[in-house]
Amino acid sequence: MLKQRTIKRIVRASGIGLHSGQKVHINFLPHTVDGGIVFRRIDLTPPVDIPADAMLIQEAFMCSNLVQDNAKVGTIEHVMSAIAGLGIDNLIIEVSASELPIMDGSAGPFIYLLMQGELVEQDAAKKFIRILKPVEALIDDKRAVFTPHNGFQLNFTIDFDHPAFDKDKQSASIDFSTETFVTEVSEARTFGFMKDLDYLKANNLALGASLENAIGVDDSGVVNAEGLRFADEFVRHKILDAVGDLYLLGYQILAKFDGYKSGHALNNQLLRHVKNDPTCYEIVTFCDESECPIAYLNVI
Repeated sequence: MLKQRTIKRIVRASGIGLHSGQKVHINFLPHTVDGGIVFRRIDLTPPVDIPADAMLIQEAFMCSNLVQDNAKVGTIEHVMSAIAGLGIDNLIIEVSASELPIMDGSAGPFIYLLMQGELVEQDAAKKFIRILKPVEALIDDKRAVFTPHNGFQLNFTIDFDHPAFDKDKQSASIDFSTETFVTEVSEARTFGFMKDLDYLKANNLALGASLENAIGVDDSGVVNAEGLRFADEFVRHKILDAVGDLYLLGYQILAKFDGYKSGHALNNQLLRHVKNDPTCYEIVTFCDESECPIAYLNVI
Protein backbone atom coordinates (compact mmCIF):
# COMPACT_ATOMS: atom_id res chain seq x y z
CA MET A 1 0.00 0.00 0.00
CA LEU A 2 1.24 3.48 -0.86
CA LYS A 3 1.19 5.23 2.51
CA GLN A 4 0.82 8.77 3.81
CA ARG A 5 3.93 10.51 5.03
CA THR A 6 5.06 13.19 7.42
CA ILE A 7 8.43 14.06 9.00
CA LYS A 8 10.06 12.35 11.97
CA ARG A 9 11.41 15.34 13.88
CA ILE A 10 10.95 19.10 14.25
CA VAL A 11 12.99 21.35 11.94
CA ARG A 12 13.48 25.07 12.58
CA ALA A 13 14.66 27.94 10.39
CA SER A 14 14.26 31.69 9.95
CA GLY A 15 14.30 34.19 7.12
CA ILE A 16 12.81 37.39 5.75
CA GLY A 17 9.29 37.87 4.43
CA LEU A 18 9.39 38.89 0.76
CA HIS A 19 6.60 41.45 1.08
CA SER A 20 6.68 42.32 4.79
CA GLY A 21 10.45 42.57 5.10
CA GLN A 22 10.06 41.14 8.62
CA LYS A 23 12.21 38.42 10.15
CA VAL A 24 10.16 35.23 10.39
CA HIS A 25 10.74 32.03 12.36
CA ILE A 26 9.36 28.83 10.85
CA ASN A 27 9.09 25.37 12.43
CA PHE A 28 8.09 22.15 10.66
CA LEU A 29 6.41 19.57 12.92
CA PRO A 30 5.11 16.03 12.32
CA HIS A 31 1.33 15.74 12.02
CA THR A 32 -1.17 12.93 12.45
CA VAL A 33 -2.68 10.69 9.76
CA ASP A 34 -5.25 12.59 7.65
CA GLY A 35 -4.23 15.80 9.44
CA GLY A 36 -3.26 17.45 6.16
CA ILE A 37 -1.06 20.53 5.89
CA VAL A 38 -1.75 23.11 8.60
CA PHE A 39 -0.17 26.52 9.15
CA ARG A 40 -0.08 27.70 12.77
CA ARG A 41 0.35 31.38 13.67
CA ILE A 42 2.29 31.04 16.93
CA ASP A 43 2.69 34.82 17.30
CA LEU A 44 -1.03 35.12 18.05
CA THR A 45 -2.67 34.49 21.43
CA PRO A 46 -4.06 31.92 21.32
CA PRO A 47 -2.28 30.46 18.28
CA VAL A 48 -4.50 30.08 15.19
CA ASP A 49 -4.43 27.02 12.94
CA ILE A 50 -5.07 27.68 9.24
CA PRO A 51 -5.53 24.60 7.02
CA ALA A 52 -3.95 24.62 3.57
CA ASP A 53 -7.32 24.75 1.81
CA ALA A 54 -8.05 26.36 -1.55
CA MET A 55 -11.33 27.74 -0.21
CA LEU A 56 -9.45 29.80 2.39
CA ILE A 57 -7.48 31.78 -0.20
CA GLN A 58 -8.74 35.36 0.06
CA GLU A 59 -5.83 37.26 -1.44
CA ALA A 60 -3.86 36.12 -4.46
CA PHE A 61 -2.08 39.21 -5.77
CA MET A 62 1.58 38.30 -6.33
CA CYS A 63 1.35 35.45 -3.79
CA SER A 64 -1.12 33.02 -2.23
CA ASN A 65 -2.58 34.01 1.17
CA LEU A 66 -4.74 31.87 3.44
CA VAL A 67 -7.16 33.62 5.79
CA GLN A 68 -9.16 32.13 8.67
CA ASP A 69 -10.61 33.70 11.84
CA ASN A 70 -9.11 37.06 10.77
CA ALA A 71 -5.64 35.47 10.80
CA LYS A 72 -3.58 35.40 7.61
CA VAL A 73 -0.57 33.45 6.46
CA GLY A 74 0.89 34.52 3.15
CA THR A 75 3.42 33.65 0.45
CA ILE A 76 2.80 29.96 1.07
CA GLU A 77 3.27 28.72 -2.50
CA HIS A 78 6.99 27.88 -2.34
CA VAL A 79 6.77 25.82 0.84
CA MET A 80 3.58 24.13 -0.42
CA SER A 81 5.46 23.29 -3.61
CA ALA A 82 8.30 21.67 -1.65
CA ILE A 83 5.81 19.71 0.47
CA ALA A 84 4.03 18.43 -2.65
CA GLY A 85 7.34 17.61 -4.31
CA LEU A 86 8.36 15.35 -1.44
CA GLY A 87 4.91 13.75 -1.28
CA ILE A 88 4.26 14.89 2.29
CA ASP A 89 0.61 14.51 3.31
CA ASN A 90 0.55 15.67 6.92
CA LEU A 91 2.55 18.53 8.41
CA ILE A 92 2.22 21.41 10.87
CA ILE A 93 4.05 24.60 9.91
CA GLU A 94 4.48 27.05 12.76
CA VAL A 95 5.20 30.61 11.70
CA SER A 96 5.91 33.70 13.80
CA ALA A 97 4.39 36.26 11.43
CA SER A 98 1.76 36.68 8.73
CA GLU A 99 4.14 35.73 5.93
CA LEU A 100 6.48 32.80 5.35
CA PRO A 101 10.19 33.49 4.78
CA ILE A 102 11.17 33.81 1.14
CA MET A 103 14.60 32.13 1.61
CA ASP A 104 16.35 32.31 -1.80
CA GLY A 105 13.12 32.74 -3.77
CA SER A 106 12.80 29.07 -4.72
CA ALA A 107 11.57 25.86 -3.06
CA GLY A 108 15.09 24.46 -2.75
CA PRO A 109 15.79 25.58 0.85
CA PHE A 110 12.44 24.13 1.99
CA ILE A 111 13.29 20.80 0.32
CA TYR A 112 16.56 20.78 2.26
CA LEU A 113 14.87 21.64 5.58
CA LEU A 114 12.15 19.03 5.21
CA MET A 115 14.71 16.37 4.36
CA GLN A 116 16.50 17.22 7.63
CA GLY A 117 13.24 16.27 9.36
CA GLU A 118 13.48 12.79 7.79
CA LEU A 119 10.44 11.61 5.90
CA VAL A 120 8.49 8.76 7.51
CA GLU A 121 5.54 6.69 6.38
CA GLN A 122 2.31 6.54 8.36
CA ASP A 123 -0.10 3.65 8.74
CA ALA A 124 -2.75 4.90 6.32
CA ALA A 125 -3.24 4.94 2.56
CA LYS A 126 -2.05 7.99 0.63
CA LYS A 127 -4.99 9.75 -1.03
CA PHE A 128 -5.05 11.25 -4.50
CA ILE A 129 -7.60 13.42 -6.27
CA ARG A 130 -8.17 12.15 -9.80
CA ILE A 131 -9.69 14.60 -12.29
CA LEU A 132 -12.41 12.86 -14.33
CA LYS A 133 -13.35 15.52 -16.88
CA PRO A 134 -11.95 18.83 -18.17
CA VAL A 135 -12.14 21.81 -15.82
CA GLU A 136 -11.19 25.30 -17.02
CA ALA A 137 -10.67 28.72 -15.48
CA LEU A 138 -10.30 31.89 -17.55
CA ILE A 139 -9.40 35.50 -16.79
CA ASP A 140 -9.09 37.65 -19.93
CA ASP A 141 -6.54 35.85 -22.13
CA LYS A 142 -5.13 33.83 -19.22
CA ARG A 143 -6.08 30.17 -18.89
CA ALA A 144 -5.70 27.29 -16.41
CA VAL A 145 -7.05 23.85 -17.31
CA PHE A 146 -7.22 20.38 -15.76
CA THR A 147 -7.82 17.37 -18.02
CA PRO A 148 -7.81 13.67 -17.11
CA HIS A 149 -4.35 12.08 -17.12
CA ASN A 150 -2.76 9.00 -15.58
CA GLY A 151 -0.13 10.88 -13.61
CA PHE A 152 0.51 14.55 -12.98
CA GLN A 153 1.77 16.50 -15.96
CA LEU A 154 2.28 20.27 -15.90
CA ASN A 155 2.59 22.39 -19.04
CA PHE A 156 3.08 26.12 -18.70
CA THR A 157 3.55 29.05 -21.06
CA ILE A 158 4.42 32.63 -20.17
CA ASP A 159 4.37 35.51 -22.66
CA PHE A 160 6.76 38.38 -22.02
CA ASP A 161 7.91 40.69 -24.82
CA HIS A 162 11.16 41.68 -23.13
CA PRO A 163 14.90 41.23 -23.86
CA ALA A 164 15.39 39.12 -20.71
CA PHE A 165 12.82 36.55 -21.86
CA ASP A 166 14.03 34.32 -24.67
CA LYS A 167 11.04 33.65 -26.93
CA ASP A 168 12.14 30.01 -27.22
CA LYS A 169 12.28 29.57 -23.43
CA GLN A 170 8.77 30.65 -22.43
CA SER A 171 7.15 27.20 -22.37
CA ALA A 172 8.05 24.16 -20.29
CA SER A 173 6.58 20.79 -19.33
CA ILE A 174 7.28 18.22 -16.64
CA ASP A 175 5.91 14.82 -15.72
CA PHE A 176 5.73 15.28 -11.99
CA SER A 177 7.73 13.06 -9.64
CA THR A 178 9.97 13.81 -6.67
CA GLU A 179 13.03 13.47 -8.90
CA THR A 180 11.81 15.74 -11.69
CA PHE A 181 10.53 18.32 -9.23
CA VAL A 182 13.73 18.47 -7.20
CA THR A 183 16.13 18.47 -10.16
CA GLU A 184 14.17 20.48 -12.75
CA VAL A 185 11.88 22.83 -10.82
CA SER A 186 12.65 23.32 -7.11
CA GLU A 187 15.66 25.66 -7.57
CA ALA A 188 13.89 28.06 -9.96
CA ARG A 189 13.57 31.50 -8.32
CA THR A 190 10.82 34.07 -8.29
CA PHE A 191 11.41 37.16 -10.43
CA GLY A 192 10.37 40.78 -10.68
CA PHE A 193 10.89 43.93 -12.69
CA MET A 194 13.11 46.62 -11.18
CA LYS A 195 10.84 49.35 -12.62
CA ASP A 196 7.96 48.09 -10.45
CA LEU A 197 9.91 48.05 -7.19
CA ASP A 198 9.18 51.62 -6.05
CA TYR A 199 5.46 51.20 -6.71
CA LEU A 200 5.33 47.89 -4.86
CA LYS A 201 7.19 49.22 -1.83
CA ALA A 202 4.91 52.27 -1.73
CA ASN A 203 2.04 49.77 -1.40
CA ASN A 204 3.79 47.76 1.33
CA LEU A 205 4.80 44.98 -1.05
CA ALA A 206 8.26 43.57 -1.84
CA LEU A 207 9.69 45.27 1.27
CA GLY A 208 12.04 42.31 1.74
CA ALA A 209 12.91 41.82 -1.92
CA SER A 210 16.57 41.72 -2.94
CA LEU A 211 18.80 40.05 -5.49
CA GLU A 212 19.48 37.43 -2.79
CA ASN A 213 15.90 36.16 -3.00
CA ALA A 214 14.67 37.02 -6.49
CA ILE A 215 15.73 37.47 -10.08
CA GLY A 216 15.77 41.18 -10.88
CA VAL A 217 14.95 42.25 -14.42
CA ASP A 218 15.69 45.75 -15.74
CA ASP A 219 15.05 47.22 -19.19
CA SER A 220 17.87 45.26 -20.82
CA GLY A 221 17.99 41.93 -18.98
CA VAL A 222 18.74 40.04 -15.79
CA VAL A 223 20.42 42.16 -13.10
CA ASN A 224 21.76 39.33 -10.90
CA ALA A 225 25.52 38.96 -11.36
CA GLU A 226 25.28 35.14 -11.43
CA GLY A 227 22.60 35.17 -14.12
CA LEU A 228 19.96 32.46 -14.40
CA ARG A 229 20.11 28.98 -12.91
CA PHE A 230 18.29 27.58 -15.95
CA ALA A 231 17.88 29.07 -19.42
CA ASP A 232 14.11 28.87 -18.87
CA GLU A 233 14.13 29.66 -15.15
CA PHE A 234 11.23 32.12 -15.44
CA VAL A 235 8.71 29.56 -16.71
CA ARG A 236 10.11 26.85 -14.45
CA HIS A 237 9.32 29.07 -11.49
CA LYS A 238 5.75 29.43 -12.74
CA ILE A 239 5.51 25.63 -12.69
CA LEU A 240 6.92 25.68 -9.15
CA ASP A 241 4.23 28.17 -8.10
CA ALA A 242 1.53 26.07 -9.77
CA VAL A 243 2.61 22.90 -7.95
CA GLY A 244 2.27 24.75 -4.64
CA ASP A 245 -1.00 26.46 -5.48
CA LEU A 246 -2.60 23.27 -6.79
CA TYR A 247 -1.66 21.26 -3.70
CA LEU A 248 -4.24 23.38 -1.88
CA LEU A 249 -6.77 20.86 -3.20
CA GLY A 250 -5.63 18.83 -0.19
CA TYR A 251 -4.40 15.77 -2.06
CA GLN A 252 -1.75 14.79 -4.57
CA ILE A 253 -3.19 15.32 -8.05
CA LEU A 254 -3.75 12.92 -10.94
CA ALA A 255 -4.40 15.15 -13.96
CA LYS A 256 -2.80 17.19 -16.71
CA PHE A 257 -2.50 20.88 -15.91
CA ASP A 258 -2.10 23.44 -18.70
CA GLY A 259 -1.38 27.02 -17.73
CA TYR A 260 -1.16 29.97 -20.09
CA LYS A 261 -0.10 33.20 -18.36
CA SER A 262 -1.77 31.83 -15.24
CA GLY A 263 -1.01 33.12 -11.75
CA HIS A 264 -2.06 32.54 -8.16
CA ALA A 265 -5.58 33.97 -8.57
CA LEU A 266 -6.38 31.92 -11.66
CA ASN A 267 -4.86 28.77 -10.19
CA ASN A 268 -7.13 29.21 -7.19
CA GLN A 269 -10.16 29.83 -9.38
CA LEU A 270 -9.47 26.48 -11.09
CA LEU A 271 -9.37 24.70 -7.72
CA ARG A 272 -12.64 26.30 -6.66
CA HIS A 273 -14.28 25.05 -9.86
CA VAL A 274 -13.09 21.54 -8.99
CA LYS A 275 -14.30 21.70 -5.39
CA ASN A 276 -17.68 23.07 -6.45
CA ASP A 277 -18.34 20.16 -8.83
CA PRO A 278 -18.04 16.72 -7.16
CA THR A 279 -18.71 15.01 -10.50
CA CYS A 280 -15.36 16.14 -11.90
CA TYR A 281 -13.15 14.20 -9.50
CA GLU A 282 -12.78 11.16 -7.29
CA ILE A 283 -10.51 10.34 -4.34
CA VAL A 284 -8.38 7.23 -4.92
CA THR A 285 -5.72 5.18 -3.13
CA PHE A 286 -3.27 2.55 -4.34
CA CYS A 287 -3.15 -0.79 -2.53
CA ASP A 288 -0.29 -1.80 -4.82
CA GLU A 289 2.39 0.89 -4.78
CA SER A 290 3.61 -0.16 -8.23
CA GLU A 291 0.27 0.90 -9.73
CA CYS A 292 0.72 4.56 -8.71
CA PRO A 293 1.65 6.61 -11.79
CA ILE A 294 3.71 9.09 -9.74
CA ALA A 295 7.12 8.19 -8.28
CA TYR A 296 7.93 9.69 -4.90
CA LEU A 297 11.17 9.67 -2.95
CA ASN A 298 11.56 6.33 -1.18
CA VAL A 299 11.12 6.41 2.58
CA ILE A 300 13.11 3.73 4.43
